[in-house]
Amino acid sequence: MRIWQPHRGIPSLSATSLALSSSLELNHLLQLCSKSKALDPGRQLHQQIIMCGLGHDSFMTTKLVQMYADCRDLESAHQLFERLSQPNVFACTSILWFYSQNGMSSECVDFYGETKLRGVVPDGYVFPKVLRACAQSGNFQVGVLVHKDVITFGAELNLQVCNSLIDMYSKCGDVESARRVFDQMVERDLLSWNSMISGYVHNEFLKSAVDLLDSMRLKGFVPDLVTWNTVMDAYCRMGQCDEAWKIFEGIKEPNVVSWTTLISGYSRIGKHQVTLTIFRNMVSKGEVLSDLACISNVIVSCRHLGALTWGREIHAYGTKRETWFAFYKSAGPALLTMYARCKRLRDATNVFNLMDKFDVVSWNAMISSLSDLRMENRALECFRRMQNMGLGNNETTISAALPACDLESGKQMHAYILRSSFSPVIAVWNALIHMYSRCGHIEAAYSVFSNMASRDFVSWNTMIGGFGMHGSGRAALQLLQQMSHSGLCPDSTTFTSVLSACSHSGLLHEGLQVFRRMTKELGINPGAEHYACVVDLLARAGCLEDAVGFIKAMPVEADGRVWGAVLAAAQAHQNVRVAMLASQRLVHLEPGHAGHYVTLANMYARVGRWDDAVRVRKGMESRGLVKPSGYSWVETGNLH
Repeated sequence: MRIWQPHRGIPSLSATSLALSSSLELNHLLQLCSKSKALDPGRQLHQQIIMCGLGHDSFMTTKLVQMYADCRDLESAHQLFERLSQPNVFACTSILWFYSQNGMSSECVDFYGETKLRGVVPDGYVFPKVLRACAQSGNFQVGVLVHKDVITFGAELNLQVCNSLIDMYSKCGDVESARRVFDQMVERDLLSWNSMISGYVHNEFLKSAVDLLDSMRLKGFVPDLVTWNTVMDAYCRMGQCDEAWKIFEGIKEPNVVSWTTLISGYSRIGKHQVTLTIFRNMVSKGEVLSDLACISNVIVSCRHLGALTWGREIHAYGTKRETWFAFYKSAGPALLTMYARCKRLRDATNVFNLMDKFDVVSWNAMISSLSDLRMENRALECFRRMQNMGLGNNETTISAALPACDLESGKQMHAYILRSSFSPVIAVWNALIHMYSRCGHIEAAYSVFSNMASRDFVSWNTMIGGFGMHGSGRAALQLLQQMSHSGLCPDSTTFTSVLSACSHSGLLHEGLQVFRRMTKELGINPGAEHYACVVDLLARAGCLEDAVGFIKAMPVEADGRVWGAVLAAAQAHQNVRVAMLASQRLVHLEPGHAGHYVTLANMYARVGRWDDAVRVRKGMESRGLVKPSGYSWVETGNLH
């Protein structure tokens, strides 16, 4: 073994080093090598130690183990550790530190077990490293056993150990045990509070995180940047991004985590224009450089807005900030889907070609994008290419491919799912329900739904939406009742699906009852989509005056969807007055849409208001709008 023999080619350290006579001096030099990660000088010192006859000294061997571990030479550290006749906790800690720092969780846990068998008594330095490994791997069972060792060996009052226990329990999903450890601590530091607040946020106990901030300040602790970033994250996850912004404005020197938390928060609640504004401010200030997580979130907002120009600029910015491999590994999927959303298939394909083809995420993004572009054949071909490469699918792959399937290929995919390991995955069954509903096979969709071992909100909402799609409003209402009895409280999306189903099935009375239950009994604040459904419900039933009255009483301004539903129903029921009102509102809301001008001009012509019809036509021409094909300026009279 090369590390044990002096090497003639290695020059001597210096005249001073040849005269080293005390282990304290050698220890000092080894510490310098450890601190500076200087492996080659450390090896020379090792040779010097052997030449001085200290090669078998347990103290020096322990220090050498530490030096090799610090210098990332794990093999040499292990060799020396094995030579110790009685392994000690200091040598053990050095190797555990290496495993913990390098994400080698299972190796860390295994080595901890081996050292215990060899009689090493763990202490307050060992436990945090092993607990960190348990947290990283989510190994809850081992973490509980380590906690028992903490108590057995009398380290339950150690501050660092308690902080590590809080972190381990939180990351393993047992926030109650984390809080129990926190409450039993005889002393706490800032890390204790931050760990507990972070644990609450990690496990979605968001209000508890905010409340703990107040308790922390009452106890005299001053929140630091980590605290504020974590609480900002809690507010953003609760949808209270404006509260997060208030905290952000009070931070003297926000870091990239602060900015990214705010950006991702507003992106999550759909305020994508605000997301872009925040990112623009961050870049213009130049105090913080964005990271890949931040860039990816902004690209997602560009996708939702269809902001191609901004997306391209951020694409260029990202490739300058990061290496190509790192950029496309992290932001590639969001960038690809952004280009697809903007119908730039060539750009999307170019991004895909630059992404890692051995990463399933790359293929998932491409398959999903082709499905969204209604290029079903190409999406399925992409799926087949992925299979031919031997890449393993995941639930996202199947969920992305199913929207591209017709009934025949969807049945084949169904058979594939039953043969594979995806059968317990709820998201896959949800995608299958949607596929059968979309392909007109509602019975098969309901069969899949009925045979699911467990369901989530998406399962119920997708099935209710499927019934609505097929005009089975009463079946949708019955399923809503079953959902409530199952213990799941219907959410905003559920009621959108039910209201839409009632509208398409002509169930006016039942639909209005559902709306009242949603607002009065469950206290759900209606969104624009709920109001649109109620208007559509009233309009389809011929209650046009009621629909207009409902719109006037709405706390939000009716958008083009709402007035479009009124216009369609008014035309169907030949109510010219309401149709004219709807057309006027559509021209005001969407002045760049030529079809609205044509419809309104035709309405004026129908009632003989020729001057108004001409005025509308001239207004359209002044905006440079082109009359869409299929429309005529003449219905009951000649506008020329």
